[in-house]
Amino acid sequence: MAVREILKMGDPRLLRVAEPVLAFDTPELQALIADMFDTMHAANGAGLAAPQIGVNLQLVIFGFKHNARYPGAPAVPETVLINPRLQHLSDEMEEGFEGCLSVPGLRGSVPRYTQLHYEGFDQLGQPISRDVDGFHARVVQHEVDHLLGVLYPMRIKDFSRFGFTEVMFPDLVSGGDD
Repeated sequence: MAVREILKMGDPRLLRVAEPVLAFDTPELQALIADMFDTMHAANGAGLAAPQIGVNLQLVIFGFKHNARYPGAPAVPETVLINPRLQHLSDEMEEGFEGCLSVPGLRGSVPRYTQLHYEGFDQLGQPISRDVDGFHARVVQHEVDHLLGVLYPMRIKDFSRFGFTEVMFPDLVSGGDD
């Protein structure tokens, strides 16, 4: 297992639409997922999408018990989600500050659906189907955006609520870079 380099905003590979995963429970897929978890944990992330490490596949991971970058956030179950499909359960949206491992040192307020249904598969090809809300829903939307070539700054509506983490949230700087 290995910590991989995380691509940064400006790299054209982050703007691609990811390809579906066609084979589950392979040694290559298991190794990729292990590397993604190693990379996410090393960077103190809440989630990571395969395109962020240069792998153009519809694969995201997310989850944590406690995350220093989002100290007030409730726990999110550790999840491997492959070939995801999202459906919002209501039209209600909420603004919330997000960071991204591919956009280090910055935070911005992003509108996201508050209630979400997501489906997909785990690494073994077993179906996943969940209804979620709040921060869990936000994390899933953020990570799945990466599979569509969308970075969170592209969703910001009010750029007066976008800036450097160290300026806007000085207490979070000790929690690691975004």
